[in-house]
Amino acid sequence: MYSKELLKGSLRTIILRLLEEEGRMYGYEITRHVAELSDGEIKLTEGALYPTLHKLESEGLLTTEKVSIGKRVRKYYQLTDLGTETAQAKMDEFIQYMRTMQRVLKFRLDASEFSA
Repeated sequence: MYSKELLKGSLRTIILRLLEEEGRMYGYEITRHVAELSDGEIKLTEGALYPTLHKLESEGLLTTEKVSIGKRVRKYYQLTDLGTETAQAKMDEFIQYMRTMQRVLKFRLDASEFSA
């Protein structure tokens, strides 16, 4: 499990990239997918996820659609065109940040880990 500070600094990038790759998703689906992709190392809480989703929506990066499933209503999130552009920009920024951290902290990772 990673610190809240590390997760907070990368949550927007994680959400944008995941929606870019997967398309339309609902909140619990996002948390489950992130947990699976990270082998349980990243567990998103509702208290972190939903404020971030609402902020991304207010910035025009996401659209929402409510779908009734039986008695439940599921809110799906999907990238807007601006969201797609931002997702790629955030990935580029994150990759550059990791390269800089490699130099600063003097560690090496396989270059394939940073392919976008």
